[in-house]
Amino acid sequence: MSRAKLSGRKEISAAEARDHWEANADLWSAEVRAGHDLYREKFNNPSFLRFVGDLSARRVLDVGCGEGRNTRIFAQAGARMTGIDIAPRMIELAREAEAHEALGIRYEVASFLDLGLFGESSFDAAISTMALMDGPEFPRAMSEIRRVLRKGGELSFSILHPCFMTKGFQWLHDAEQRENGLRVADYFFKESWIDRWMFSAAARESESFAIPRYGRTLSYYLNAVIRAGMAIDAVDEPRPSAEAVSEYPFLGKWREHAALVLYLKAHRV
Repeated sequence: MSRAKLSGRKEISAAEARDHWEANADLWSAEVRAGHDLYREKFNNPSFLRFVGDLSARRVLDVGCGEGRNTRIFAQAGARMTGIDIAPRMIELAREAEAHEALGIRYEVASFLDLGLFGESSFDAAISTMALMDGPEFPRAMSEIRRVLRKGGELSFSILHPCFMTKGFQWLHDAEQRENGLRVADYFFKESWIDRWMFSAAARESESFAIPRYGRTLSYYLNAVIRAGMAIDAVDEPRPSAEAVSEYPFLGKWREHAALVLYLKAHRV
């Protein structure tokens, strides 16, 4: 991804986050469906699908589903999917895709802070792909997700790695302008800000997206899951393989220097 200037401020509300994603929706959908999110297509999705494992025939909630691309991937693998997103336009686009190719997916406009549409123990599993990091009140989201999971039901989610993708991160370069290290700064920054970036494969004239970001530490995420009443089963920091880097050289810096994403799996106790 290509990043632009950041602006710091206090906590961005759920309503403000919704408005940003509503404004992003049409361009975001077009870019994703054109395959311009190379990190998703070539690294993050394959890694996350392996981490989550088989969800076939299970009732699964996709938390922060966006325009539904990953929801459809899980449905095609046999899961009985329901997708929720805070942005109405994202859900409209997801429903249009479902109408074009029916996979039995239910889509609803909802915040992961309020899953009141669903009763207790409604789902066998929940997934979230790169969404929970972009909204406020993560502990409240964990409590709501736990509530709608049956006992023993699993939550698997991916987020940007909080130890490396901080507000002040910056790549270091050698004399040939190759990335040879990562500067990490502002790890303990606790406010929120708007990050502007675009997909790496997008045309240069493409607009950038306004992405709400929230300053959180690794311990904040882990403790919120535990305190919500879930037991952590697995944590992963996927690393691109040498074969993947050979085919897609842009992944090399994430093999050599730092973890781009963090995966966590937990279950309701």
